Amino acid sequence: MLEVRIDQEECIGCETCVELCPDVFTFDSVQNKAYVSTPEGGDQECIEEAIASCPVSCITVEET
Repeated sequence: MLEVRIDQEECIGCETCVELCPDVFTFDSVQNKAYVSTPEGGDQECIEEAIASCPVSCITVEET
């Protein structure tokens, strides 16, 4: 099974992933960080675009 993850230490809170893939990512305005709301993923093309667009490359998909 694959799991989408965001490295919270690296996330700069740009919200690009949230804008591109709101079904998988959400934003916490208190922490000013993006979070994975659907770890099991969703639209693979959407997730790949979010990974490619992340300016700090903190989004990964890992096998669990």
